[in-house]
Amino acid sequence: MVAEDEQTQLDVNETRETGRLEAFSDGVFAIAITLLILEIDVPLHSEHLARDLLHEWPSFLAYALSFLVILVMWVNHHAVFRLIGRINRPFMMLNGLLLMVITFINYPTAVLADYLTSSHADTALQFYNGTFLIMAILFNALWRYASRDARFFVADADPDTVAAINRAFRFGPLMYGISFLLAFISVPLGLATNIGLAIYYAIYSL
Repeated sequence: MVAEDEQTQLDVNETRETGRLEAFSDGVFAIAITLLILEIDVPLHSEHLARDLLHEWPSFLAYALSFLVILVMWVNHHAVFRLIGRINRPFMMLNGLLLMVITFINYPTAVLADYLTSSHADTALQFYNGTFLIMAILFNALWRYASRDARFFVADADPDTVAAINRAFRFGPLMYGISFLLAFISVPLGLATNIGLAIYYAIYSL
């Protein structure tokens, strides 16, 4: 009876810790996704507002793409944490590194918006796509660390869900790596690949 009580208390403590980490992560995601809109400048006292708004299309495109990527990351992060029953320090550090990249996305988004129509568009897109590549690698590292031998999973973790996440994450770094390399070859192609990946993972998350 005592052993059962100790195990129950241990399970409660572990649930509380995972809940705290997910709540913290949700807050970081919310802040990062909110700050994206602040990078879009409002035309001041414009005499040709429609034209000036149209000129902001790189900012709107970069905003929409980054918003979609962060949203998909949050959905997938939530799906992962539904399976996580316990955590340790390395897991928390990996999660923290992932969140660092999530909050950093605002910067390459602003760079891409400012330079997409300039002669430096290739460098801006390489920087942007490279950030997504690092993000995909860290997300995979977090999942692989947690799923190895199912050591951090809840007791009733659904094998089909685990298999689905494995399939979705398996080629993430590879595809974002291709997107990064394509940015060195063609700006439209590199950008289209990134948009395609965001749409694919958004649909897959539904």
